[in-house]
Amino acid sequence: MSIRDTSAQDRPVSTSGAGAPRNRKRRQTLVLAGIAAGVLLLAAWLVSGWAAGSRSFDASRVRIAEVKRGDLVRDIQADGRVIAANSPTLYAIAGGTVTLKVVAGDVVKKGDALAEIDSPELRSKLAQEEATLASVEAEASRAALDAELARSTARKALDQAQIERQAAARDLERNKRAFAGGAVAQIDVARSEDALKSADIGLQHAQQDYGLQSKGAGLDIRNKRLLADRQREVVAEMQRQVDALTLRAPFDGQVGQVQVAQRANVAVNAPVLSVVDLTKFEVEIKVPESFARDLGIGMPAQLASGAGQPFAGEVAAVSPEVVNGEVTARLRFKDRQPPGLRQNQRLSARILLDTRRNVLMVDRGPFLEQGGGTSAYVMDGDTAVKRPIRTGASSLGAVEIVSGAKEGDRIVVSGSDLFDDAERVVLN
Repeated sequence: MSIRDTSAQDRPVSTSGAGAPRNRKRRQTLVLAGIAAGVLLLAAWLVSGWAAGSRSFDASRVRIAEVKRGDLVRDIQADGRVIAANSPTLYAIAGGTVTLKVVAGDVVKKGDALAEIDSPELRSKLAQEEATLASVEAEASRAALDAELARSTARKALDQAQIERQAAARDLERNKRAFAGGAVAQIDVARSEDALKSADIGLQHAQQDYGLQSKGAGLDIRNKRLLADRQREVVAEMQRQVDALTLRAPFDGQVGQVQVAQRANVAVNAPVLSVVDLTKFEVEIKVPESFARDLGIGMPAQLASGAGQPFAGEVAAVSPEVVNGEVTARLRFKDRQPPGLRQNQRLSARILLDTRRNVLMVDRGPFLEQGGGTSAYVMDGDTAVKRPIRTGASSLGAVEIVSGAKEGDRIVVSGSDLFDDAERVVLN
């Protein structure tokens, strides 16, 4: 009996193709490994992009400026218009009919009559006050005459009392001598002494009456004269108002706008016309509100027309009111003004505030207002990183960087409002 082996299960294999399956498996493994590595690289790139910034933007939509070191000149540049420094408007002092003697554009001299207002009411009141003045002056004259009469009467009584006293004194002396010679009785001497005492009392009262009469007369005169002086001032004021019915040029100049028609009836305090002083002009400019607090009266300025020669000027006035985010300022020419200036002519103005030497600065942009001057986006490669900064002085074109950035850093000066306050942003 024979034992069966495994020869029936064996198959002949060619020795020339024995390594092919092994190589195929190795290639498949390598391909799978490459795909896995690619996936890992793509995931790493996505993770790094997410870590670098939560959002990405087109770099052309923002403006980036480099932090530099230099001199920061703080100045204000604006366009202004020429206005007359002295251009008052003349008003009607009383209601009435206006008679114009000039037209707009006429050249006038100081004191020339420009218009007349016919006011019967004011002229009638002047006549009444003049009549009252004449009456009060007559009363004052009468008071002076009465005072003289009173003083004369009192003086007459005083003189009479003095004569009576002298007579009583002589009678007493005569009776004393007669009594000594035994010609009269003692009773006659006593009567003479009583008469002298009575004369002394009468003289004393006469002197007092004279003084009182003089004082009383003086008070009456003073009172009447004060009333006359008061009425005289009233008449002078009324005369001034009547004279003011004729509107006269306050200086050499030119008639500006005429605001009433010929023979028109105007109300009291109504504007009639204006006069422009052509010898003195100022320039009115609009200044942004952020620079208004830095302006001061007397600051130096330069005024020029186009490419013409600049003229020295200074700040004359700054309005305390902000209108539409701007403040109105007025500049005057310091030494001399350009010839041939006309009202409302356009001039360029430059006001020098100060100069800061050797400071870090960057171009001014909306980032200053958006971050409140406390933060900005600083470029780190292609990534904009929000960083706290501290700013200092600023001009129209640049702003000082006190801390938070160094020379050579690049800052997003405009367009950062698109970042939605993100901490990191990628710029493609």
